[in-house]
Amino acid sequence: MKLKVSCKLCFQIDDAAALILMLRPFRGIPQWIMHETYTINPSVLVIEGTDSYGNSCQRLVAPQGTLLIDTSAEVIIADYHDTAPGAYFVEIQNLPNDVLPFLLPSRYCESDRFGELARDISTDAMPGYDQVSRIVDWVRQTVQYQPGSSDVPLSATEIHHRGYGVCRDLAHLSIALCRSISIPARIVVGYLNNLEPMDLHAWFEAYVGSRWYTFDPTQKDVSGGRVIIAFGRDAADVSIFHQFGSGALLTHMQVSVESLYDAVT
Repeated sequence: MKLKVSCKLCFQIDDAAALILMLRPFRGIPQWIMHETYTINPSVLVIEGTDSYGNSCQRLVAPQGTLLIDTSAEVIIADYHDTAPGAYFVEIQNLPNDVLPFLLPSRYCESDRFGELARDISTDAMPGYDQVSRIVDWVRQTVQYQPGSSDVPLSATEIHHRGYGVCRDLAHLSIALCRSISIPARIVVGYLNNLEPMDLHAWFEAYVGSRWYTFDPTQKDVSGGRVIIAFGRDAADVSIFHQFGSGALLTHMQVSVESLYDAVT
């Protein structure tokens, strides 16, 4: 499957402000970036780097006035995501070192508060993939997915009490529940083809059967059409922009995903 994805941002800068952006598709996984454009107007010095999770980051100081950012990429991805009912639970002592951070509580995923609930939800499920599937089904049935209902990231505890949220919120709760029963889980942000309403999307991956598998509590299946931008412990790690100080205001954002053809030949 070949997709053209794009994200356009408009900031109003009242005073020179430092920004860290995370807008380029992730490299080093099975998605092939055939073509990419990235323009910033007015032109400023940008420092490119990667964070501790391998995400591409761009650092800049935005001058006073209007700042326009326009990114697009043509990406070839798989037509589907693997599923593996019955995939086994990986014991802690056998986890790779780079997976261990995704076991721990984090700012928006207080996994140390959900152990009893997660065990109740996954009762009688085979340890591993089947437990994660049971958790995803429970979150989908219990927490209402309402696009646009959260302006700021909320924690798993807050969403559990509130009972509704955006894709990021449902991912946080799912991640916290998985980690509470010692299944590593990480948030993913990116593009999803045919998402309604169109926006950047968040889902999560769980480490079972000695690899990462895709799960999405807001969608009925995990079919293809996903272009990954970033991975992290929670939303604090995968925000598409961080601004420092109060001088920058996002005034407009436009996201699009276009299917260029249905399958790779």
